[in-house]
Amino acid sequence: MTRAKPTTTTTISVIPKQDVPARLAALAGMPIGELKAEWRRLFATEPPPYNRRFLESRLAYRTQELAYGGLKPETIARLEALGEQIDGRNLTLRRIRRDQRPIAGTRLLREWKDVEHVVTVTRDGYEWQGRPYQSLSAIARAITGTRWNGWAFFGMRKAGA
Repeated sequence: MTRAKPTTTTTISVIPKQDVPARLAALAGMPIGELKAEWRRLFATEPPPYNRRFLESRLAYRTQELAYGGLKPETIARLEALGEQIDGRNLTLRRIRRDQRPIAGTRLLREWKDVEHVVTVTRDGYEWQGRPYQSLSAIARAITGTRWNGWAFFGMRKAGA
């Protein structure tokens, strides 16, 4: 996922290792507004329009990254090489993979007519109610019976954007 450029010249400080457990525990009890403020502080960008669980998990990772360090450059290069093997060096697929598509294993939640629907992002698409789908729009249509932009239906993009 490519992050937007910081809006200000904010320096993100290292988090003391002894503070990590308390900070991670506090994430679950934070109101969404505080989670978004924490995102701005730790990433120096505006938070994405994803659900609460996504924000919590990314903030937990970022907290640990700032305390213990991130991936080694060699590991990042290896992951990029593996990604290129998957998408066949197709720049369009790589852009989609990085910029738009949630990480495999991400669970998308949406309540529709008092029923909570859980979609799991897989390496090849999505899974809903144990069945594979190629697009979120197909899942949104199966849930609602009408055409929807799947990204908008699951709150990952503003409707009409």
